[in-house]
Amino acid sequence: MGTQIFLSELFGTAMLLLLGCGVVANVALTKTKGNAGGFLMVNFGWGLAVFAGVYVAFASGAHLNPAVTFGLWAGGKDFYEGNADLGLAAVPATFGNAVLYIVAQLVGAIIGAAIAWLAYKQHFDDEPDPANKLGVFSTGPAIRSYAWNFVTEVIATFVLVFVVILFGNSPSGLGPLAVALLVVGIGASLGGPTGYAINPARDLGPRIAHALLPIKGKGSSDWAYSWVPIAGPIVGGVLAGIVASVMQNALGLG
Repeated sequence: MGTQIFLSELFGTAMLLLLGCGVVANVALTKTKGNAGGFLMVNFGWGLAVFAGVYVAFASGAHLNPAVTFGLWAGGKDFYEGNADLGLAAVPATFGNAVLYIVAQLVGAIIGAAIAWLAYKQHFDDEPDPANKLGVFSTGPAIRSYAWNFVTEVIATFVLVFVVILFGNSPSGLGPLAVALLVVGIGASLGGPTGYAINPARDLGPRIAHALLPIKGKGSSDWAYSWVPIAGPIVGGVLAGIVASVMQNALGLG
């Protein structure tokens, strides 16, 4: 089971960050085909990155995000219900399994961000603005106010995890596409203030990659802000898990 969890989350999160960091690089860096494509292009790129990552990480329930892991745990849900047809075991919500999920997500995020850098290596070399380079890897606020940036991340992540958990009671069967469209919607609606990390691994893993990679003229990794896209999504995820569980129990859907 440990291998099932680790490899599924690692490869799924790596795919998420490769495509997610990739769309930001395409919009932000000099001389790319997608340069200045706009925030909506970034929103759709991240949504499709989630779509791909969820399919890759099917064997673990495709958390791809510590906030989802914490949210399911707080709501008293299994991390993965399993799939008998594919011979995949259910994954109970335990401390050990939570550590496996989160470590795999973080490592996968670092790997995915590093591969995105390789794909755009020449454009990173030609980009004069260190802020644009950092923006490919991690989020930053439009107006820096740590308390309000934290609140924004809590709200946006609450929406993500709350709706994802309730998808389990939906008859739509849209699966990964529904999650992808949800991420696009969150980006378009709530992404303006902070760039919507809504995922501690999505921000911390690439920020570590930015600090370690030999990126020409990269500047600071902005560690002073880094706690916001970690703590905010975790709090939002836990609150969403609790509220979703209360709602489901009240409706007889638990």
